[in-house]
Amino acid sequence: MHTSSTSRHRTSRRRAARALSGVLLAAALALTGCTASGGDSGDHDKAAGAGDRAAGPEGAKGAAGGQSDKSGGRKRPKLTGTHVIRTATLTVRVKDVPKALAEARAAAEDAGGMVGNESTSRDDEGRERSRVVLRVPQATYEDVLKSLEGTGRLIDREAKAQDVTDQVVDVESRVKTQRVSVARVRELMDKATKLSDVVTLEGELSTRQADLESLLAQRAALKDRTSMATITLSLTESARKTDGGDDTTFGDALAGGWDAFVTGLRWIVIAMAAVLPFAAAAALLLLLWLRVTRRRATRPGPDSAP
Repeated sequence: MHTSSTSRHRTSRRRAARALSGVLLAAALALTGCTASGGDSGDHDKAAGAGDRAAGPEGAKGAAGGQSDKSGGRKRPKLTGTHVIRTATLTVRVKDVPKALAEARAAAEDAGGMVGNESTSRDDEGRERSRVVLRVPQATYEDVLKSLEGTGRLIDREAKAQDVTDQVVDVESRVKTQRVSVARVRELMDKATKLSDVVTLEGELSTRQADLESLLAQRAALKDRTSMATITLSLTESARKTDGGDDTTFGDALAGGWDAFVTGLRWIVIAMAAVLPFAAAAALLLLLWLRVTRRRATRPGPDSAP
């Protein structure tokens, strides 16, 4: 009886010890799993940061554009219409350069444009020349050209149109991708815990931010050149003496004849003045010769009687 109770007591102790050891083992496994999970997560973040730093700007761009890469490459933004850069050069001969220049300024400003560089000079003959650069909206470009051509006699005209639609689309796409890349680096900075990682990411962020600003400047320049056309206008003054042609009047003919008469008379007087000294000398010699011949004629000869 005593032996049976003792064996039962030992059996219960063994079961309790086994249960306790099982609980302790489960707790240890749970703690080990939590520790391993935390370590793997930290190592994963470190590896991700190291991978981004090693890849440099191109690596971050690839990570930022991962979503677009799934669709087979970087998506190009959809832009409607064409983008054209229009430039024109005009040379016009006018009677009054300041007046024509004022009309050109007014035409550009009335069309919603602006006046750029301007220069004025005079040539060796005293004729005035002016050169002005006008910026006008694309919608009023043709109208302004016609208005400027009508200010005088058109000497030369050159107009160019350059289609930059592909360039505009490419810059827009690069701006979008670069913005996503900058945002990605900022997210990594928020998650970084080591000072070395923060310093590296700050340098990377500065580089990508500079690239983004450069792209934004390119986009702004393209927008300005495609929205506003450029016209370079050169104004030259006409010759002050114009050909009369068949418009000569009776008064003009009379005045021309009188001028010819006065000019001829003046040349005759000049010729007489030039010949007068020689004529005076010749007259003096003639008088002397006549005197000598007369004396010889009145002098008595040797055979004449007293």
